Amino acid sequence: MTDRDSNKPLDTSRRNFLKQSIALAGAVSGIAALGLSAPASLRSAVWAAGSDAPEKAALTVGFIPLTDCASVVVAATQGFGEKYGLTINPSKEASWAGVRDKLNTGELDAAHVLYGMMYGAQLGLAGPQKDMAVLMGLNQNGQAITLSKQLRDAGVTNGAQLAEHVKKGGTPLTFAQTFPTGTHAMWLYYWLGSLGINPMSDVKTIVVPPPQMVANMRVGNMDGFCVGEPWGARAIFDKIGFTATTTQQIWPDHPEKVLGTTRAFIEQYPNAARALIMAILDASRFIEASEENRKSTAKLISGKAYVNAPVQVIEPRFLAQYEDGLGNSWKDEHAMAFCKDGSVNFPYHSDGMWFLTQFKRWGLLKDAPDYAAVAAQINQTALYAEAAGALKLAVPSSPLRSSTLIDGVVWDGSNPAAYADSFAIKA
Repeated sequence: MTDRDSNKPLDTSRRNFLKQSIALAGAVSGIAALGLSAPASLRSAVWAAGSDAPEKAALTVGFIPLTDCASVVVAATQGFGEKYGLTINPSKEASWAGVRDKLNTGELDAAHVLYGMMYGAQLGLAGPQKDMAVLMGLNQNGQAITLSKQLRDAGVTNGAQLAEHVKKGGTPLTFAQTFPTGTHAMWLYYWLGSLGINPMSDVKTIVVPPPQMVANMRVGNMDGFCVGEPWGARAIFDKIGFTATTTQQIWPDHPEKVLGTTRAFIEQYPNAARALIMAILDASRFIEASEENRKSTAKLISGKAYVNAPVQVIEPRFLAQYEDGLGNSWKDEHAMAFCKDGSVNFPYHSDGMWFLTQFKRWGLLKDAPDYAAVAAQINQTALYAEAAGALKLAVPSSPLRSSTLIDGVVWDGSNPAAYADSFAIKA
């Protein structure tokens, strides 16, 4: 790794000297931008010396071996936690269901987690109900839908050809995603729906943990899968599949993984939660500070303790250098992003509501929820604003943003119920 200030190789002996007092005055303006009132402790205290010190100094943060766990790993291993009074212990997990269960029991204090999984847990979908909290976004973009070599050999190399193949009938194709309410399920379903394929009736879908995707495709258990990197790139590297679409082609700058915890945790340890946001925000900014930092981060997370994949598989797409396994290559304008001066990290209510609209669309929710109220309960915009303001990162003036997805439909969070009911293809 490299020194986060000078970009020189990081001297690990310096980590013991990273604890320092961080003035929080800048947070006040960030909170004001959201129309919120800064707490008195924030207006008057200095981080390490006053009442804003973390109530719990050692936190266990779970992650799944995916490229987008990078900011958690960097924060935990490169001194960013200590900078804000924390020891961050990263915990490699085997599945998203395992992450959910360990958050529920408190075995994990927080986690790198699927955005939609947090909303599903809040509503008691695909598991027990638990009040959850999204502290910040960890990344945008950087997932992919992979189709098998067998489909390519059958003449299917794009979405339109896939739709024609499905229309011919026969044995339904099998597609894998990583969790019933997760991001990968929703990207897969949305893409298929945009092609005129109903994922609930025209194909079969199964759940497979991310690190097992490539092995399952290799033995013919699936015709396609949606998962985070590096497993899309690994399928190409192993010559068993090709990239049919990236998720940023489905929704440019889409929300993806978040830093999630339970509401009980932030109520008991609000200062620790804020310190954790600051540490990971700082690490996210560091990763994007230079190409050298990106490369050193790719090398770090390639290790067996983290993603456990060759650096030559992780690094290219980490640097926005894409190829699809069909002979095409490009520099991706919407590759995986970790910070972009904080625009990646703000927990927009509209991002969370979008997942609720898709739960309704695909029959995971029978009745329409109170979209805005659920998002306001889960997404911790005030806590995020305190942390971002302290790091002098801008905070948006609105919790809603506007995006245009692959089908040309605009999503802006203004009328989620109408949006959810507007799709021709649904459960």
